[in-house]
Amino acid sequence: MLFRKNAEMITEADALPGRTDQTMPVPDAHFVNGAPLTGPWPEGHQTLVVGMGCFWGAERMFWNTDGVSSTFVGYAGGYTPNPAYEEVCSGRTGHTEVVGIVFDPEVVPLERILQVFWEGHDPTQGMRQGNDVGSQYRSAIYTTDPSQTAAVEATRAAFQERLHAAGYGDITTEIAPLGEFFYAEPYHQQYLAKNPNGYCGIGGTGVSCPVGITG
Repeated sequence: MLFRKNAEMITEADALPGRTDQTMPVPDAHFVNGAPLTGPWPEGHQTLVVGMGCFWGAERMFWNTDGVSSTFVGYAGGYTPNPAYEEVCSGRTGHTEVVGIVFDPEVVPLERILQVFWEGHDPTQGMRQGNDVGSQYRSAIYTTDPSQTAAVEATRAAFQERLHAAGYGDITTEIAPLGEFFYAEPYHQQYLAKNPNGYCGIGGTGVSCPVGITG
């Protein structure tokens, strides 16, 4: 039951209750670059939270992106407070697996972060990503500042045009301001750096995102 492939979004009324008196421990430092995994972040830095399917491979894409100072994985877009991984995998929390990306826009513009996002997975698949099926694998962008919205919408529109030309369907990516974010278990943080031969289900469409790339 816990690991059924739930391809429909659960309602808040049917979500698991979770826990309000217990939070997930967070490692002191990024396993790859030693950066902190919690704020406050350096002055001028921004954060974007994205879902691209399994967060193991998605996080690696971003810690390898120039100008990104820290990454971390967790759960967002759902209802259950402080969920455990097994609960998220059940489809009964409403969350999707996400990566938090901390970056300096003076070094790497938001458009570049979004290019990595759009090109790094197939955002037309609804409640799945490749062979990973369930609402916890849905594509999502959660903004942390209203100023990010214009770039998100512009890159989405431009990429949609390219996807249609290549024979793909409509983008199903959930786009919304970030609500509650919950850190995933410590062993998930920078998982593929700790387990180089671990599973990575991330794969793009081969279609390029053309908008606003300045660096």
